[in-house]
Amino acid sequence: MVARLLAGDETTFMMLVEKQQPAMLRLAQMYVSSRAVAEEVVQEAWIGILKGLPTFEARSSLRTWMFKIVTNVAKTRGVREGRSLPFSSLSRNDDADPVDPSWFQGPDDPFPGGWRTFPDDWRGIPEDRLLGRETLDHISRALDAMPAMQTEVVRLRDGLGSSSDEVCNALNLTETNQRVLLHRGRSRIRRDLDTYLSEGRER
Repeated sequence: MVARLLAGDETTFMMLVEKQQPAMLRLAQMYVSSRAVAEEVVQEAWIGILKGLPTFEARSSLRTWMFKIVTNVAKTRGVREGRSLPFSSLSRNDDADPVDPSWFQGPDDPFPGGWRTFPDDWRGIPEDRLLGRETLDHISRALDAMPAMQTEVVRLRDGLGSSSDEVCNALNLTETNQRVLLHRGRSRIRRDLDTYLSEGRER
């Protein structure tokens, strides 16, 4: 893809924009005051991406490198706006809705940080309900209801398949913060989805 972009392949570039633009906008909105400003940030980031492609060394994935550029541009713009947010504010409301640590295995367990129990058995729920648009919409709403940084970590890890290192690099997070945000996000999704899908058994 990088080779095609460097060769000026407009189709490849438009495909990249279509695939990555929504996530880039969400990321930018965590640091600036409005969607309009976020759109300006992303446009500036695209210019930086195109200019920087000849020096891209593939030490990380192309997506991670792109998100790093978006984050840097957005942070600079946020400072200019007087809206430089601390990490704690991006993960706000966590204390109001804590994750029960008993859900996860402890440091002395076989898989530290892993689930202690599997999700409820959903096999009794009709397949069209489990895989339907309504369920996907419910997951999307649950993601949108979470703190911004927590949402983006879950989207990157579980939606796009990014590694923990890629997420830390893209969002400027420590491994500990990334892990905490991922656990809390996954737990909230699991809790909401368990509640929602349990209704299918009662119908």
